[in-house]
Amino acid sequence: MGQMARDLCVMHSRFPFSGFACSSVEHLNVQTLALRPPLIGNKTRYFHGRRFFSFSCLVSGERNDLAELDVRFPGDYEELLDQAKTATELALRDSKQLLEVEFPTAGLESVPGDGEGGIEMTGSMQLIREFCDRLIVPEKATRTRVFFPEANEVDFARQSAFEGTLLKLDYLTKPSLLEDFGFVTKVKMTDRVKPEDELFMVAYPYFNVNEMLVVEELYNDAVANTSRKLIIFNGELDRIRSGYYPPFFYPKLAALTKTLLPKLETVYYVHNFKGRNGGTLFRSYPGPWKVMRKVRGSYICLHQQEEMPSLKEVALDILPSA
Repeated sequence: MGQMARDLCVMHSRFPFSGFACSSVEHLNVQTLALRPPLIGNKTRYFHGRRFFSFSCLVSGERNDLAELDVRFPGDYEELLDQAKTATELALRDSKQLLEVEFPTAGLESVPGDGEGGIEMTGSMQLIREFCDRLIVPEKATRTRVFFPEANEVDFARQSAFEGTLLKLDYLTKPSLLEDFGFVTKVKMTDRVKPEDELFMVAYPYFNVNEMLVVEELYNDAVANTSRKLIIFNGELDRIRSGYYPPFFYPKLAALTKTLLPKLETVYYVHNFKGRNGGTLFRSYPGPWKVMRKVRGSYICLHQQEEMPSLKEVALDILPSA
């Protein structure tokens, strides 16, 4: 047990309402304490040496599902996929219908742009297959439809990551004669969906702006007011949330922030920030949103809240002040 943990227990003995519980020095684990979500929202700041730590600490409450809330940052993609599967199952159990799973594919600590676009999509395809293998029981495979951005990718998927699968593979758009200029032909979703379909998985719909518009059509025509579920996997929806696409030029895409995104539950999320005030925004349903930082090989929680903060707020406010 390090000196920092001992000092924290001493602080608790002197200030019993400081926001964390410690029955003995032997039972206090600083890393676990830093990652635990508050049940009443208390936060404790503690100065140790020259470093200012912010702990979101466990206090009394009525919930018994701490194991579901207290999720540590994954150590590798195997653990990440296990966490994402559990978070998705919990959200489905809570009758969430429109779900988002988002994390970097070029490395757990990578940021958008670190990997080449085509390589990232190929990596996402393999990770989607592994995620489906964890989430979907064999008898439900033929009732699950996985949508890729384009028809060409379905052929590639059948020959690579999804070879031999029982999952139904489909597409959102198909190439047009003006493909070189960014134009594609939208696919009418009601023509693609079958009555026996129960779950839709949409794979990385971000390369062309029309893809997310088709996803909205899929949700409105085939998911809303039904028992079906839709999962958007690595859709880079932060581009839409942040206003990356100017509303003047992309009014329909910008409108998604008021129509589709408010209905979305982000069940698993990892977004990294690099630079002097780097860190990570992390969430695993049903837990809170956590702003974390890697210190001496371990992630500590600097801040947490119930609602998703904007990336701008995390980068310019939360991380610099932590």
